[in-house]
Amino acid sequence: MNFDAPITIALSKGRIFEQTLPLLAHAGIEAVDDPETSRKLILETNHPLIKLLIIRATDVPTYVQWGAADIGVAGKDVLIEHGGEGLYEPLDLQIARCRLMVAGAKEANLSGNQLRIATKYVTATRSHFAGKGQQVEIIKLYGSMELAPLVGLADLIVDLVESGNTLRANGLAPLEHIMDISSRLVVNKASWKMKHTTVIQLLDALREAVESRDQIEG
Repeated sequence: MNFDAPITIALSKGRIFEQTLPLLAHAGIEAVDDPETSRKLILETNHPLIKLLIIRATDVPTYVQWGAADIGVAGKDVLIEHGGEGLYEPLDLQIARCRLMVAGAKEANLSGNQLRIATKYVTATRSHFAGKGQQVEIIKLYGSMELAPLVGLADLIVDLVESGNTLRANGLAPLEHIMDISSRLVVNKASWKMKHTTVIQLLDALREAVESRDQIEG
């Protein structure tokens, strides 16, 4: 595949990177260095015009919004909290899938307007409870969410749930589904216009990879 404009792709380590690699490979893009062993934050690829930027998952939309990266891959949860300003979101890659859930003790009460909710997903949480006509107090945490109900900091938590094992290990249970989460391709709006041919070429290849994978899994 021939690209006619330089493209920087922002990714985060872990599941998103691992599950994005086969999609990029379908587009003929492969990293020269292994991000798990390399200390480099900018990785070269087999295409001289394509570079991979390795950053924190929560920073991906910001790097793309401000043009430090042309394209990025970020979870829908991260994009909701970011707000999506300065971004196009043209493709659901259907990777790193999980669920955003309200969780707590099995006997916890989900009704009323005096609930305290611990979460790092403040925007999604506020929107969910507002949609039910509930006013809740949100306590922002950055990790170890399961601890909050156990020590009386909060009545409930809102967090990503994949297997539910961590919740069960701490005596908690998923109580209410907010939304399904997957990772999305996001594109800087200026790059969409200025590098349109290359961006569309890459987008089409990734879309084809997603559809091919879904057909095999289906």
